[in-house]
Amino acid sequence: MLSHGIASARSQSGRAIRPLVLGILSAAVLAACSGKDQGQQGAGANQLMPVGFIEAKPTTEPVFVEAVGQTEGSREVEVRARVGGILEKRLYEEGNSVKAGQPLFLLDRAQPEAALQNARAAVAEAQSRLDQATREVDRNKGLAAQDAVSRKDLDDALSAQAAAKAQLQAAQATASNASLNVGYTEVIAPVSGISGRALRNEGNLISIGDELTTVIQADPIKVRFGLSATDQANAPGGRIDWRSVQAVELVLPDGTKYNTRGTLDFAATQIDPRLGTRSMRAVFSNPRTEVLPGQFVKVRLQVGTKSDVFRVPQAAVLQTDQAFLVMVATKNDKGLDVVAPRPVQPGPWDGKDWLLYGGLQPGDRVLVDNLIKLRPGMPIQPVPAGAAPGAAGGAAPGGQGGAPAAKPAASAPAANSASAASK
Repeated sequence: MLSHGIASARSQSGRAIRPLVLGILSAAVLAACSGKDQGQQGAGANQLMPVGFIEAKPTTEPVFVEAVGQTEGSREVEVRARVGGILEKRLYEEGNSVKAGQPLFLLDRAQPEAALQNARAAVAEAQSRLDQATREVDRNKGLAAQDAVSRKDLDDALSAQAAAKAQLQAAQATASNASLNVGYTEVIAPVSGISGRALRNEGNLISIGDELTTVIQADPIKVRFGLSATDQANAPGGRIDWRSVQAVELVLPDGTKYNTRGTLDFAATQIDPRLGTRSMRAVFSNPRTEVLPGQFVKVRLQVGTKSDVFRVPQAAVLQTDQAFLVMVATKNDKGLDVVAPRPVQPGPWDGKDWLLYGGLQPGDRVLVDNLIKLRPGMPIQPVPAGAAPGAAGGAAPGGQGGAPAAKPAASAPAANSASAASK
């Protein structure tokens, strides 16, 4: 009974101590978590957001004027039939390059060859008549010397000889034309270039002058474009002298720059009253036919140079209803780096950069990332663009040390007490 009572007392004592120990452990854990959260909140309140920047450096950049143009072959020739007949055969592959003089089509030769034989027979007949007339003249000259014929007979013989010569010349011209017509049954490429599609098929009846295809000479390639008054105003002096253009560049439809520069070969002397533009034309070498006729491209004319130009990424320039802006890092009255908007004068794009013609000073720190999170006057921690993320947390703006991170060891004593109480 005594042992049973002692065991019962121990059991009741254990049941009374167990909730106490659990309560102490719970309180210790809550205290540790609370201390950790407060440490993290304190660190977050003192740590500034790192923002990448680039230093504004003035440079001298070429001044370009851009315009949209359309390419065309240096020579675009319509291939037409010069004789009529049935189209017997196409002798080229559509779309392939052809050489000048290369046969493209073959027409029926039967009728032109028959006409040529008739013309040659007429030449032979006219030659025979001329020979007879010449013999008559020689005979009458001999008789006229002996006063055996009248002067009129000699004049008639001479007239007949002249007429026979004229008939022979006419017959020879007809034969020459018939020979050309036989040759024209083989339609050849008038120039070297890229062949077009065949406009007529085998078996079609072709008339004189019918268009059969086209041949476009694509090397060199030409680009027609127009410059408005606004485009010309962007040039130094507000006027473009096409003879003093320093460079002509071509930008292809995919945005890449053509690897060969061109030259201007034409500039209109008046403004088109319908479009309000000045027509111009540029020529580019195109030996590998990289540029096809009919493409829409951009032409860039270098019309001068400009100094004190700042180059920034396109994403760093913000546009509002009133102006173009960039965000820069400046010092406030407390020595902290804060965000400040800066109006700028935008120029053209160059690749992924935007050229700015005004608004910045040398050494300005232009912010280039996290722009969507920035607000004017917001304290930040500027870091060089491209720096590792961990490098931004070393020092706060103004040379002040950053707030130390919360230490998890602050909750260790409570944890140790709970461990001791559980033993």
